[in-house]
Amino acid sequence: MLTIIDYGIGNLRSIEKACQRVGADVLRTDDPQAIREAERLVLPGVGAFAACMHEVRDRDLEGPILDAIAAGTPFLGVCVGMQMLFDAGHEKGVHEGLGVLPGTVEHFHDADGGTAEDLVVPHMGWNAIEPTRPHPLLSGLDDPAYVYFVHSYHPVAENADDVLATAHYGHDFPAVVQRENVHGVQFHPEKSQSVGLRLLENFATLPRPKIAASN
Repeated sequence: MLTIIDYGIGNLRSIEKACQRVGADVLRTDDPQAIREAERLVLPGVGAFAACMHEVRDRDLEGPILDAIAAGTPFLGVCVGMQMLFDAGHEKGVHEGLGVLPGTVEHFHDADGGTAEDLVVPHMGWNAIEPTRPHPLLSGLDDPAYVYFVHSYHPVAENADDVLATAHYGHDFPAVVQRENVHGVQFHPEKSQSVGLRLLENFATLPRPKIAASN
């Protein structure tokens, strides 16, 4: 069973249909207990970082999400759902994220120190991703694998080891992130045709990793 976290923002039906298309049984819910007990979780997101975080917190879903991640539940953040995994988003102010991965979410024109101010933003359309290391989430993807992006902001990861694949638009940026059971994609797999479906199928069959106990 794959559980999609419904916090009232985004076209959840499209990601739900894509997951069903690869054979996953799907539950779409905003129930905190169902999220804590999920076999694997998907956090979608579109629009503004602050608005998404507000809805997650207003529905008392932040705690269940963090509990599930700490318990080792395979987790996939999509677009803003990936961005929310980081410490803070810098969009119309500074807004606290989930703090699962160290780093911030920056506008394209700010992330490289302002050297690409003439870059057309949002970054919208097909772009290739470049894996930084092998991982089952990326198994069987085309080489090169083209996926569909729609975004003006992207994460700036503090830890390079958290970046599983990059894309280039004006500069390199994290397109896929991963640490233990936590995964995130800046693009929309539900709009990325066969590549996106293969990635969702890979996620739906990932084994549950062993999470080191904290002292």
